[in-house]
Amino acid sequence: MKEATKEEEKKNPYSDTVILPNTNFPMKAGLSSREPAQIKEWEDTKLFRRMKEHRKNKPVFVLHDGPPYANGNFHTGHALNKILKDMVIKSKSLSGFYADMIPGWDCHGLPIEVQVLKNLGKKVKETGPEELRKLCREYAEDFVGKQGSDLTRFLCFWEKDRIYKTMSPDFEAKIVEVFGELFTKGYVYRGKKPVYWCIELATAHAEAEIEYYPHTSPSIYVKFPIQGKPKHFALIWTTTPWTLPANQGISFNPQFSYSFYSVNGNESILIADGLKESVEKETGLTLKKESSVSKEEIEQMIFRHPFLEQDSIPLFGDHVTLDAGTGAVHTAPGHGQDDYKIGLAYGLEPYSPVNDYGKFTDEFPLMKGVKVWDANPKIIELLKEKEFLLHLSQIEHSYPHSWRSKKPLIFRATPQWFFQIDFENLRENSLAAIDKVTWIPSWGFSRIRSMVESRPDWCLSRQRNWGVPIPAFICENCDETFLNSDSIKHFTRIVREKGIEIWYSESAEALLPSGAKCSKCGSDKFRKGHDILDVWFDSGVSNFAVLDERKGEPPADLYLEGSDQHRGWFQSSLWPSMALRGVPPFKAVLTHGYVLDDHGRAMSKSLGNVINPTTDIIDVYGADILRLWVSSQDFRDDVRVSKDGMKIIADNYRKIRNTFRYLLGNLAGHTSDQNLPIQDLEEVDTYYLSQLSKLTEELKNFYETYQFHQVYQKLLLFCTVTLSQDYFEMIRDRMYCDRRDSKTRRSSCTVLQIILETLCIYSAPILSFTSEEVWKENGKTNSVFLEDFPNLSNYRNLKLEEKLSAALSIRESVQKALEMARQAGKLGKSLEGALELTPKSSNANILKSFAKADLELIFTVSQVTFDPDAREQLSEYSDDTYKIRVLKPLDSECPRCWRHPKEERIRELCIRCSEAIK
Repeated sequence: MKEATKEEEKKNPYSDTVILPNTNFPMKAGLSSREPAQIKEWEDTKLFRRMKEHRKNKPVFVLHDGPPYANGNFHTGHALNKILKDMVIKSKSLSGFYADMIPGWDCHGLPIEVQVLKNLGKKVKETGPEELRKLCREYAEDFVGKQGSDLTRFLCFWEKDRIYKTMSPDFEAKIVEVFGELFTKGYVYRGKKPVYWCIELATAHAEAEIEYYPHTSPSIYVKFPIQGKPKHFALIWTTTPWTLPANQGISFNPQFSYSFYSVNGNESILIADGLKESVEKETGLTLKKESSVSKEEIEQMIFRHPFLEQDSIPLFGDHVTLDAGTGAVHTAPGHGQDDYKIGLAYGLEPYSPVNDYGKFTDEFPLMKGVKVWDANPKIIELLKEKEFLLHLSQIEHSYPHSWRSKKPLIFRATPQWFFQIDFENLRENSLAAIDKVTWIPSWGFSRIRSMVESRPDWCLSRQRNWGVPIPAFICENCDETFLNSDSIKHFTRIVREKGIEIWYSESAEALLPSGAKCSKCGSDKFRKGHDILDVWFDSGVSNFAVLDERKGEPPADLYLEGSDQHRGWFQSSLWPSMALRGVPPFKAVLTHGYVLDDHGRAMSKSLGNVINPTTDIIDVYGADILRLWVSSQDFRDDVRVSKDGMKIIADNYRKIRNTFRYLLGNLAGHTSDQNLPIQDLEEVDTYYLSQLSKLTEELKNFYETYQFHQVYQKLLLFCTVTLSQDYFEMIRDRMYCDRRDSKTRRSSCTVLQIILETLCIYSAPILSFTSEEVWKENGKTNSVFLEDFPNLSNYRNLKLEEKLSAALSIRESVQKALEMARQAGKLGKSLEGALELTPKSSNANILKSFAKADLELIFTVSQVTFDPDAREQLSEYSDDTYKIRVLKPLDSECPRCWRHPKEERIRELCIRCSEAIK
């Protein structure tokens, strides 16, 4: 039955007898203005704590929060990450787990220090280390508060008195303690080797702090004279001319064949045969082979540096490839990882005549004080003058840059603290362990595995101020580094008691255990070192500082972060845990992609495409819309966000909300004690209860496998099609016109109530405010989050589903036939029509097993017959199973329900309506 217009209601004396939906649940949500009051109620009643207390004897599920950097407000990528985590915790809790997550913040490091220095401006020179650290701490604390407010506004559940900050005294003490344990066990060492170095910030970088951008470099082919062989040269290729002053050798691959090739008619160059054509193509020269050269012959050669008074020796290693160059590789052990390794094998010093700021020292007096980038053209000119430059061009390639300064990095050998990846079979053990971790999506496994396989030793030290100091001391007498198990344990106890700032306020003597002496010279006079720990080490040991130990098992059930963390936090957490526990810190790792604009571009202020989660989404639509958008995305890949896209999400939210509103409105006046036993329900109601059961099975599986986009799609489809388009339409006449206490109406109300409560609970992890709002409107006094996902498996009725599916399969054809009559101007409301159904095959006869009343309800018509009928035909339509004729009913319309039942009238009303108004 259709709802009457206002004009029809005025004319119709029976309007007041129809049971129309009635609810105070507003059609307009007003989320942005109404959500804060609900947030306050959740906080005042300590709901998250009560959720856990309610399930204190249930299986434990721990999601370990990767700490965001306490610098700036949350952007849309943060919103995606935090809301996904919240959905996991809420869905796990509703699934019967004691689900917990302690939010954390990464508070040390370059971004904060650089910003504080920028804010100081001209006052930088008069600001000491202790004052700078104080300002950094205040800066980080401020943004912890701001980001915490964002987290709350996202409708995420957390306890404000239960968070972790890497700058808190207990956490800093744990950092020192774990570092000490790793050092004591032999995993940490100090050595001089090339590391990524930022000359702008004068500090080392770990691989996780590197970003790759296009960069243009000079591409040069340089001739190294061979001693004793005039006009014969080894030809090398390099894109870093500034590293040539540090050259100590030329590397060859012992598996390759090499030859001398004539060039310019009077010179010979030594290159790999496999790169002859490549060299010709790059240089434009024509090379003619003169003679092959064996490995033994190369071993006897000595090369002369092209512009320094020193020799360069032949080296052999399998790092030399045929991908590019000449097969003869310029080797500077102080300026490259492969160079360092081969130099180590040959006993070469990792020599680097470059200072912290990228300027040449007096070890290369010719260009002392010149920055490496400025030295490139000068060295090229020098090579031209010496006539050792064979070819010069430019090359654009992907080059490592600092994640903070955005400037190109260099490789530079400096004394640093390293975590030893291959100590005690750690790499092999870690590879075996990650085989047992669940990686979602599955490609994450191959990605992390390849990174672990090739990971160099981890550079732990940084040359900055704001961070946890490495508690190493230097002997005043001989400059030997002093650090041992006793000194670390002693310092850890001091930090726990007085905080990490004690390192900066007290003398070395006050921080060392009594009797400490230099192991090299025996002196007891020390000064403090100046290195701090990599911030990735801070967050990497968070699982030690925050989580409870589980003997022999990972302490966290799940890590959930962006896919860039395969080389970041996942690894910085993996190495210490494997070294000290022998197990990884996580049982499963789930990653999400980046948030891009609607054109697939990264969001940036310069492009003007930034979507702010608070001002552009929550303030306009509400946090539930932001959460619904997050749930709608297959976050395993990069996701896109736009203002137009948000309008679509908001429209879909309204469809879900109106479904809740319709359910609440139709249940007005109905109480649970009026529900019918399941076995007494009408067939159509039983069918849709079975459909609900099927839906819950799917939703449970999708929540369990973190496929929130499938949850969103299934819920939306169920609300808009299964319910609004089909079920609500079918039972509308019954709900409006049957007696309130009739068995048929009570049957539908029973199912509507189960649907309402079930959808409300299953929507709660996503639409947290709306679900709580619906739950209250339904008369519940406790929070929806103290419920469990309903198990409706007993309501599944496969036999009935098969039967009803037959009727529903031709419902669409019936709608087409009715629409044809409507378009021809022969039919108004569907209830003005009757149907004659003629089966085309014996398989179609299943409809004859239905009660006529049920078919009339399913097809929303007044009459259904399977017998030939001579009444006026309004339209005809056929599908594969039935010929459908729409006929004009001969019986008059009941003015109350507008149906045309084939029965006598009682004072113009049909029998059903006459009974209903008694």
